[in-house]
Amino acid sequence: MTKTLDAPAVAHTPAPPAARTRRRKDRKSVIATAFLLAFFCYFLVPFFWLVVSATKTNGDLFDSFGFWFSGHFNLFDNVRAVFAYSDGVFWHWMANSAWYSIAGALGAALLATSAGYGFSKFAFFGRSGMFTLILGTIAVPTTALAIPTYLLFSKAGLTDTPWAVILPSLVNPIGIYLMRAYVGDSVPDEILEAGRIDGASEAKIFFRIALPMTVPGFTTVFLFSLVSTWNNYFLPLVMISNPKWYPVTVGLAQMNATANAGGGAQALFSVVITGALISIIPLVVAFLLLQRFWQSGLSAGAVK
Repeated sequence: MTKTLDAPAVAHTPAPPAARTRRRKDRKSVIATAFLLAFFCYFLVPFFWLVVSATKTNGDLFDSFGFWFSGHFNLFDNVRAVFAYSDGVFWHWMANSAWYSIAGALGAALLATSAGYGFSKFAFFGRSGMFTLILGTIAVPTTALAIPTYLLFSKAGLTDTPWAVILPSLVNPIGIYLMRAYVGDSVPDEILEAGRIDGASEAKIFFRIALPMTVPGFTTVFLFSLVSTWNNYFLPLVMISNPKWYPVTVGLAQMNATANAGGGAQALFSVVITGALISIIPLVVAFLLLQRFWQSGLSAGAVK
C-alpha cells in the first residue's frame, strides 16, 4: 500500500516594500490623471461648443444639436458678417480692447515688479503691514469697487475715456505678491551689492540688473493682466457710455441685446457667437508668442 504525502503549503510571501510603493504611486498617478482629464473636459467643452456654433447659421443654432456641426458650414459667411456689421465697428472694438489690455498689462506688470522688488529687497518701516494690507485687498470683489471707482473718476472728469479702463487695470495685488516671491528667489543680493559698489544708482540697478532677471515673472503678470483686462466687462460697462470707446466685450453684449430685442429677426446670434470666437484669438496668439520667456534663463539678460 502506497502512502501519499500531502504537498507542503506554500507560504504567502508579502510583496517587497518597493513594489508596494510603486503600486501606491500608480494609483495616485491614475487619480491625478483622471482629475486633470476632468478639468480638461470642463474647460474644453465650452470652447468646443463655441467653435461648433460659429460654423452654423442663425436657424441651425436652434434646430441642430448644440455639440455637433450642422449640414451647412457657415463659418466664413459668419466671419464676413461680423466685420461688416455696422460699417465694421467690430474692428474698432477690437482695437479698443487691444489698447486697453496692452497699456494696462504693461503698466500693471511694471508696477507689480517694482513693488515686489521694493518689498523683497528693501527694509523700511511698515513693510510687513503694507504688504499685509495689499494682500487683504485681494479678498475685496472688484464689483464692489466699481461704483466708488466710478464716483472717483467722475469727480476727476475721466469717465467715458480710455483712462477709466486703463488706470484701474494697473492695480494688481496678486501680481505684487507673485513678484515679491519671484524677486526674492531670482535676484541675488550679491549682484545688487556689486552694482552699488560700482556706483550705480538704485534706479539703474533695478532697470539694468534686476528687471532683466525677472522677465519670466514679469511676463506671467503681464499675461494675467492682459487676459483680465481683455475679458473685463463690468468695469467698461460702468465707466463708458460712448459707443466709440466700447471694448469688444461690451460691444458684443450690445450686439446680443440687439438680437434679443428683435426676437432673432436680425439674425445676429450666429454673428455674436462668431465674434466671441474671433475675440479670443489675440489671447491665444499672445500666449503662444510669450511662453518662451517662461522657459528662458532667469539671469541671462543681467549677466550680459
